[in-house]
Amino acid sequence: MRVAVEAVIVSGLGAMVGSFLNVVAYRVPRGESVVTPRSRCPGCDTAISPRDNIPVVSWLNLRGRCRGCGERISPRYPVTEAVTAVAFAAVVLARGLDEGLLLALPFTAMLIAVASVDLEHRIVPNKILLPAAVWAIGVGCLIDLDAMPERVAAGAGAFGFLLVAALAYPAGMGMGDVKLAGVMGLYLGLSVIPALMAAFVAGTVVGLVVMLREGAAARKQGVPFAPFLALGGLVGLLAGSELIDLYVDRFLS
Repeated sequence: MRVAVEAVIVSGLGAMVGSFLNVVAYRVPRGESVVTPRSRCPGCDTAISPRDNIPVVSWLNLRGRCRGCGERISPRYPVTEAVTAVAFAAVVLARGLDEGLLLALPFTAMLIAVASVDLEHRIVPNKILLPAAVWAIGVGCLIDLDAMPERVAAGAGAFGFLLVAALAYPAGMGMGDVKLAGVMGLYLGLSVIPALMAAFVAGTVVGLVVMLREGAAARKQGVPFAPFLALGGLVGLLAGSELIDLYVDRFLS
């Protein structure tokens, strides 16, 4: 019962973080500051009031439109807020409330941010990846120094693995994806292995579905891979250790 209450509380934090991630996803690709100015309607340039900036609730209350000019507000915003809230709650339910959340929750937020940017702009910004890598190393050294060699090795291994994939098939994967995999290894350690497997499985399934629907035209369409890496990262975070143990028990014991 206590863990459930903690998860609900953290989900509220997640919704607020999701609101900030919307700002990051909109402004970072445009080279704008994520701090100032206040969020504004892209239609009439009116600053959004606090009552209209409540995650999910305000969008529903305004029926997806600006209060001032009626400009349509993309449903991507409340979806990002809701996904972040659910993801934060899932992390707490899976891991409990401890100092490990100092790595787990920022990692979750980073994954959602890069997935959102890549879906819209087909890029994975260094301005998100670099601070995430610095945070992983700095906080990792503070809370679990003994695990850092494994995390660094996992980051290097994941980077190298996707680099080979990107060189072999440059049309399907970019250097942003390669760098994202490296950062994932810094957070996940060995759990980056099932994370990458989950990403490739999900990407393959979606790619096949697109090819079946679109036919030959699908070959000309690029499918952003960062969202699949983000999904894999969440799998690794929530169940990576258990999946590794299951594999060892089934096939190596």
